[in-house]
Amino acid sequence: MDSFSDISRQRLPALLRAMPKAELHIHIEGSLEPELIFALAGRNGITLPYASVEELRSAYAFTNLQSFLDIYYAGASVLIEEQDFYDMAHAYFVKAAADKVVHAELFFDPQTHTARGVAMETVISGLHRACVDAEAEFGISAALILCFLRHLSEEEAFETLEQALPYRDKIIGVGLDSGEVGNPPEKFARVFARCRALGLHLVAHAGEEGPPAYIWTALDVLKVERIDHGVQAIKDPSLMQRLAQDRIALTVCPLSNLKLCVFPELAQHNLRQLLDAGLAVTINSDDPAYFGGYMNDNFTQTFAAVGMDAGHAYTLARNSFEASFIDAAARRRYIDRLDACFAEFRG
Repeated sequence: MDSFSDISRQRLPALLRAMPKAELHIHIEGSLEPELIFALAGRNGITLPYASVEELRSAYAFTNLQSFLDIYYAGASVLIEEQDFYDMAHAYFVKAAADKVVHAELFFDPQTHTARGVAMETVISGLHRACVDAEAEFGISAALILCFLRHLSEEEAFETLEQALPYRDKIIGVGLDSGEVGNPPEKFARVFARCRALGLHLVAHAGEEGPPAYIWTALDVLKVERIDHGVQAIKDPSLMQRLAQDRIALTVCPLSNLKLCVFPELAQHNLRQLLDAGLAVTINSDDPAYFGGYMNDNFTQTFAAVGMDAGHAYTLARNSFEASFIDAAARRRYIDRLDACFAEFRG
């Protein structure tokens, strides 16, 4: 790792905010800010169990993943029409552009919506249109990853996949999210095998609250290409060796981990340990509307808390491009832009 020792700590926050980066772990429903929730509720004639934006935001005091999911699904209930999904994604891209995100791979949870009678086409069409417009409006390349809800059955995941197949050209991969503990990755072995046969990219949440064993089975049974979160890997030295050797990216979400009490304080986060051990770690925002920070918030607060330097910043940003599902030419362009940014800060 280049130390970039000639970039001072005083300039580091500005560098973190300015450097181009990719976001690989963003749940688009988790970017739904209270103001937009109320606006969509009004547009769609939905009565919320909160009197105001302030009351809703004050409810964002989570003790674990499940306490967050309860309010997350309530917030998603305002998404009804294609334009709602477009507006939600567009609002995210506005913030992503301000944070110098140049590529984003968006998770979405169709089962959260189809269970309410919203058609798969409505969900995907709205999100995809926003992705197309993000390229033209902000210069952000974007793609969609369909996530299966792991607290539901594999049979329901298969049904969801079949509903999505007519829109296969608008989806680059599948993931696995929702309540982790008690829902190990191997529960979805058959549907992931089917997705792999279809040529879809594969990722899965593992090792956020669940044990290192979940990371092993995500790799060996589901055969995923990236691990979402993965912070519990530090408890298993042989797993750490495997992740480093195979360059399996971890899409780590520091402020999310703090908000959901995975770590009691940000200063105790193990991101630097994972990075210094040679793992392909990336920084992401997860559900930024709920967890108190988009990409640059995650970078600046984490760097301040755990004492990382410009060399770590370069590695994290480069990892985000190398771990993304883009072609080699696009990857080279983004890394060239990253190099130019660092050269400017060294000048």
